[in-house]
Amino acid sequence: MGDIEKLREIVKESSNIVFFGGAGVSTESGIPDFRSTDGLYSLKYEYPPEMIVSHSFFMNATEEFYEFYKDKMMALDAKPNKAHYKLAQWEKEGKLKAVVTQNIDGLHQMAGSKEVMELHGSIHRNYCERCHHFFDAAYVKNSAGVPLCTECGGRIKPDVVLYEEGLDNKILQKSVSYISQADTLIIGGTSLVVYPAAGLIDYFKGKYLVVINKSPTSRDKQADLCINGSIGEILDQI
Repeated sequence: MGDIEKLREIVKESSNIVFFGGAGVSTESGIPDFRSTDGLYSLKYEYPPEMIVSHSFFMNATEEFYEFYKDKMMALDAKPNKAHYKLAQWEKEGKLKAVVTQNIDGLHQMAGSKEVMELHGSIHRNYCERCHHFFDAAYVKNSAGVPLCTECGGRIKPDVVLYEEGLDNKILQKSVSYISQADTLIIGGTSLVVYPAAGLIDYFKGKYLVVINKSPTSRDKQADLCINGSIGEILDQI
């Protein structure tokens, strides 16, 4: 039995699937990945990107932060791909219970997924630091320089988890709950090097662990099924 056949069988047999995904799910929608060789980390900026997207850099060099953030992290024209649509379909059919994602682009919701745990926040939510007024992604992207609040003039901060910041506890707990109750966990498009997100995999006690990624991951040995390739192309065949 080939890998695709095997995956088809697993999905058919499962009634409580959780999908855990990372940047590789979005690269197929044209959003650059931080860590791949052609990803953001290899671009030549004055500062290393991991420094730019840190809490202290946001506080101390807000203009430079926003220059990079708007340019490289806000791909507002990106559209969901085959992987996003397949996961949304499975949720509609009652097979998939939740998507746990490290991505901040909102593409899962755009494809129709309802139960999405955004571990690292979303570019689509932005709040004034002073009066907490809400702003959408377009307002931030189209603002000149540092986006300011139209209500009180305060500085706007994206609701994304920057380096040096902690993950939202509620989202973490819900993710743990979904993963620990799943009968099948499909990990896709993530190198599993970002903690604490990657540590959530340890809570899985179900039947099938599936890893779909272009390059090897630290969990390949544990997996019941490991497929190297494009997540969109693979899920589309199921």
